[in-house]
Amino acid sequence: MTVVYAIIVLGVLIFVHELGHFLLAKLLGVSVEKFSLGFGPKLVGKKIGETEYLISAFPLGGYVKMFGEGGAIEGGDTPLPAEAEKGSPDAGAVEAPRELTDEEKARSFAHKPPLARIAIVMAGPVFNLLFAWLIFIVLCMLGVPTVTSKVGEVLKDKPAARAGIQKDDVITSINGKQISQWDEVAAQIAAGKGQPVNLLVKRGNEQIPFTITPEPRIAKNLFGEKVNGFAIGVASAGEVVTVRYNPFQAVIQGSAQTWKVIDLTFMSLVKMVQRVVPMDSIGGPIMIAKMAGEQASAGGASFLAFMALLSINLGVLNLLPVPVLDGGHLFFFFWELVFRRPISQKAREYAQQVGLMLLLGLMLLAFYNDIIRYFVSRQG
Repeated sequence: MTVVYAIIVLGVLIFVHELGHFLLAKLLGVSVEKFSLGFGPKLVGKKIGETEYLISAFPLGGYVKMFGEGGAIEGGDTPLPAEAEKGSPDAGAVEAPRELTDEEKARSFAHKPPLARIAIVMAGPVFNLLFAWLIFIVLCMLGVPTVTSKVGEVLKDKPAARAGIQKDDVITSINGKQISQWDEVAAQIAAGKGQPVNLLVKRGNEQIPFTITPEPRIAKNLFGEKVNGFAIGVASAGEVVTVRYNPFQAVIQGSAQTWKVIDLTFMSLVKMVQRVVPMDSIGGPIMIAKMAGEQASAGGASFLAFMALLSINLGVLNLLPVPVLDGGHLFFFFWELVFRRPISQKAREYAQQVGLMLLLGLMLLAFYNDIIRYFVSRQG
């Protein structure tokens, strides 16, 4: 079942990505020749109208092939050239160029202005981000597990203990701001930057005010880096409740969560370049399959949240300015928009080759990490 869940996750996310390219191309009058889930040799296909819809052999990507472009707009992997896909004896032959008719130029991707091409290429990653945003909104309406602001432990000789905070107290406000979640407690104390904070605590039926001066501490962030901060010396009781939001609140909360994951994804890439995050943390298909199975076992909400997280990762990674990814295409089109002339064909070809080598290297690293993580380390 783990493999099935992985196929579902990857299939949906690739479909959403390619659907973005497809719909914008159609909207802007570009003829779409192929829409493929997967790349490489065709497994099954059906032509409807001018477009052939395909399921191809390798499921780690997909592509939309438009009339008048040199390659396909990919969802993370590079398909075979159209001639090679046909499998004909003349697959390597090159047809003599011919002048396009005015009607063909009107439907050609290459003959669209740069802004139109930018919109078509941007649509894939944007659809992934929008898909994640919609998932988060739905999850907020269904209910989000949330850790309450109930105190589980008061550390000895720390500011909270000296002020009289006790175990099982519930922090209801800090500096006049209503509090119900534990992450709000940490955020409000951090925002004070060491200044005294006014807490209102519920103890039984009483509401008791406290003024506490946080003390400096050194903690570790999500990336394992040491950071300076402030704390009052309390720990969460770990009490979890399900919070449901109305549609308006869900849009706000879902938007905040989407932006939080986007920001975290960008920061993770930066930290990886800085070597703060080790390269062996990169995972491939085996890791995705394992995590998909685990999240599906945890319940539908966890599975949807995992899908949203991957969708944002796919959207962000495809925006990187690496040739063969959407970001590489965008770089070429923005160049043309600014300098009023396209990058030379030879320069594009060299860039595509470098980009393909980088992408293949990353895929090999991901596979290697998966093998070490799930096979070699277990045997050891």
